[in-house]
Amino acid sequence: MHLYVLRRLLMTVPVLLGLTVIVFLIMSLIPGDPALAILGSYATPENLARLRANLGLDLSLPQQYWVWLTNILQGDFGRSYHLNRPVLDEVLERFGATLILAGTSLALCVVIGVVAGIVSAVRQYGWADRIITLLVLIGISVPAFWLGMLMILLFAVELRWFPVSGMYSIYGGGDLPDLLRHLVLPAIALAVVAAGVIARLTRSNMLEVLRQDYIRTARAKGLDENRVILGHAFKVALVNLIPVIGVQAGFVIGGAVYIETVFQWPGIGRMLVTAISTRDILLVQGGVLVVAASYVLFNLCADLLQYWLDPRIKA
Repeated sequence: MHLYVLRRLLMTVPVLLGLTVIVFLIMSLIPGDPALAILGSYATPENLARLRANLGLDLSLPQQYWVWLTNILQGDFGRSYHLNRPVLDEVLERFGATLILAGTSLALCVVIGVVAGIVSAVRQYGWADRIITLLVLIGISVPAFWLGMLMILLFAVELRWFPVSGMYSIYGGGDLPDLLRHLVLPAIALAVVAAGVIARLTRSNMLEVLRQDYIRTARAKGLDENRVILGHAFKVALVNLIPVIGVQAGFVIGGAVYIETVFQWPGIGRMLVTAISTRDILLVQGGVLVVAASYVLFNLCADLLQYWLDPRIKA
């Protein structure tokens, strides 16, 4: 087991290094002069030259990447010129809000998707299966940001059941119930697509397992149906679902960019939108790198968990 874990960790290193290259090149190839965008009306030749030197834009592209990478390895992501504070501090502060939203959404999509998939598989071709299949197809086809806007119009504007935007109320609030009220709509909007994907794969895996001989044997022995489904079939199907859940965890964090913008949630996604509009290069690079690295680490954890649960991989 230790050899497998070590091998997977070593494989993660070049992936993370490749991420730094991609993130750096994407920001470097964007048209326009970042120094000119930052200075605006104060863009005199002297100020431009000074700012380019401070940003390292007067160096060659490989030199810029090397300086940026060595600083990141030392924990220095640079300083945001727009916010006038360290990039790492801003990213970590915003990432906490994103983790609250993404974690809640992931829990919702796993619970809803797994339950719907099991019911659909057990009631194959029945009315429950047809309804769930229809809802899943609709769910995975609806853009999350569009669903979020519809939910705002219905539940926040018309019915006034939930707040329109934000993480806490502007006046008062600030406690856990206030957070939960603000969390309901964005978490559901973000979870719908991932729940549909998990439901479809849960159904297909459960159907495959339910056709196995040992399931027929368990039923022939007179075991309770719930025990057969949950204690035998779902245990095996869960092993194949773990990598899918890991992928959807990364999808949820990436999709938070749109949902946070729609609901004005103060997370890393909303921060990235603002940083891109102000051409705050270091802040964009730091935010994108943290999100991408989180995606890789979630998948790594899912692989390790699958290895621990599945004896076939160990063999």
